[in-house]
Amino acid sequence: MQNTSQIWNDFSESLNRYIYSYVKDTSIADDLLQETFIKIHLNLDKIKNVKSLKSWIYRIAHNIVMDYFKKQSKIKDDFIIENYSEVEEENTEHSHKDCLKPLINNLLDIYKEALMLSEINGLKQNEVAKKLNISLSGAKSRIQRGRKLLKNGFIDCCNFKLNESGYLYGSETTKDECKVCNH
Repeated sequence: MQNTSQIWNDFSESLNRYIYSYVKDTSIADDLLQETFIKIHLNLDKIKNVKSLKSWIYRIAHNIVMDYFKKQSKIKDDFIIENYSEVEEENTEHSHKDCLKPLINNLLDIYKEALMLSEINGLKQNEVAKKLNISLSGAKSRIQRGRKLLKNGFIDCCNFKLNESGYLYGSETTKDECKVCNH
């Protein structure tokens, strides 16, 4: 019988491709691969037939991917929509803050969820990781990528620029000039 290290050497690359084919995100695929191997390691003593090792490993990976999608759906339904479906006041003034919600809503769900939890709901990165059931490094990565996408959104939408320190600056546009709010 193989040990976890041998199984990693034999199957990690193909399992990672298999997981990636579902989630289409390298960071998530890496996290789910780690979760798969934790489960393999914890249950390796339970497999009796070495011939069925490969199908057993892929079944674990498949179940983890399906659990991931179930959790993502539950988070979206139960948490994000509830906590961010506030009634907006009628406001005739327009600032870059008005573009924040539409820019976040235009992001891919994995970045949107991480940013909503960290930036809008004020959770710490380790709390985001627990809420999304991902590793701390996965949460940090999603938050950083989401912030970068938001920054690019402000550059595209509001004609902001980056200063020498990498911070956004620029003048605010009117609501009529805004590419996001009028989209």
